[in-house]
Amino acid sequence: MNLDSPSIALIGPGVMAEAIIAGLLRKHVTPPEQIRASGPHLDRVTQLQARYNITPYTDNRKAAEGADVIILSIKPQRLERVLAVLNGSVRPEALVLSIVAGATIQQISAGLGHESIARAMPNTPAQIGEGITVWTVSESVSEDQRQLAGRILGALGEEVFVEEENYLDMATALSGTGPAYVFLFMEAMIDAGVHLGFPRRIAERLVTETLRGSVDYYEEKKVHIARLRNEVTSPGGTSAAALYYLEKAGFRTAISRAVWAAFERSLELGKGKSTRSPENPEA
Repeated sequence: MNLDSPSIALIGPGVMAEAIIAGLLRKHVTPPEQIRASGPHLDRVTQLQARYNITPYTDNRKAAEGADVIILSIKPQRLERVLAVLNGSVRPEALVLSIVAGATIQQISAGLGHESIARAMPNTPAQIGEGITVWTVSESVSEDQRQLAGRILGALGEEVFVEEENYLDMATALSGTGPAYVFLFMEAMIDAGVHLGFPRRIAERLVTETLRGSVDYYEEKKVHIARLRNEVTSPGGTSAAALYYLEKAGFRTAISRAVWAAFERSLELGKGKSTRSPENPEA
């Protein structure tokens, strides 16, 4: 394995794959001529070639052959077919890095007939290098491979290594899906501001800067979140009135249940359940 400029093949040229490509080049993990992107649609991979000067493929097997690292960035529903195609084309010393939601290391290893597997869960802010990725590796991954996986994932933002694989499904529900909760919360606040009478552009600015400043304030203070909430909440004041209504409406419980629902769905995807019953979408 060439640790200085490893050859990396991305199987699945979607949004997150492009974020990885951009991060690899931004952090100088490997040069563009060492990066391959493969997918079924020629127009998409040639688009990535034009943007990043990487090598495009429409044949996953050919893209994987000879690569030091193979990154699986496909939808969970396509995993079984893709693994069957790639089986036998992965070099024994290669590292396979999966960001497929719900797919276990054992599942990927069995499908590929390969043992050196890393599993990771990045999130959407990785597209601008501000993501957080939780990851782990199989026992067969060497120290060099582990360091390389850390460099690749570090190109997307922060990375957290965990020893236990079950943390990955938890991370999928909390940080992987987390931006969706934040965006919905922001949307609701902006709409409330418009309802109050603000022009939308002003409401958007007030909300985004409030969230940004709140996170920065927490990073500066480094105290329990509840303590910061109490600082803002004066007895009988506006914050107290608003928080009373949120608690009464079950805001905290709704968030907890949403995260748990995402966790359960991640487990379902790992078991190959691609869809839910239309009669009972919660089943």
